[in-house]
Amino acid sequence: MIRITLALALLAGPAFGAAGTDPDWPCIQRKQPHLSMGQVWTGPIPDDETLALARDPDIARLAERLEQRRLPIEEAETEIAEFGAEAPDTHLVALMQAIFDRIDSDRSALIAGIARYGRSQVDLSERIEERRARMAEMEAAEAPDFDAIDAEEKALDWDQRIFTERQQSLTYVCETPVILEQRIFTLGRAIAGQLD
Repeated sequence: MIRITLALALLAGPAFGAAGTDPDWPCIQRKQPHLSMGQVWTGPIPDDETLALARDPDIARLAERLEQRRLPIEEAETEIAEFGAEAPDTHLVALMQAIFDRIDSDRSALIAGIARYGRSQVDLSERIEERRARMAEMEAAEAPDFDAIDAEEKALDWDQRIFTERQQSLTYVCETPVILEQRIFTLGRAIAGQLD
């Protein structure tokens, strides 16, 4: 039992000692729900006309395609170069704004989901501790109910297995916002390279 407690504590360590002030944030990376355009874009700041142009159906369709992670970055860069060969700078800046809006929205939703994931892990770890305490009480009783103890132990084992599996997938889950940040930065650099 002591080994299980130690293993859970070690697994929970990095997740619940994460950077920032949000106790539900399970990742090592700092929680930043929204990006700013200046973090990922070195080109001109979009004005009102460019912001309106970002909603143009052709630009919006291209932005939707380029932001998808299943599209290899090399293909995205080729499509940006093809678009940039014909488009004025205002259209390129609008394309960047449209991509930024999409990725930032997706990333924010993902971060909210990760926070819920972290909260559920905290709740599950609390439930595990409660089950342990209940088992200790049941085992210390004058006439222990071994069937009830066995049932509680099975439930505890199940909760611990779920907790451990979730902790193991946490690294991937926490890397996803970083992948989105890298993609938008790379796309922004490709678009900025097409500006006159």
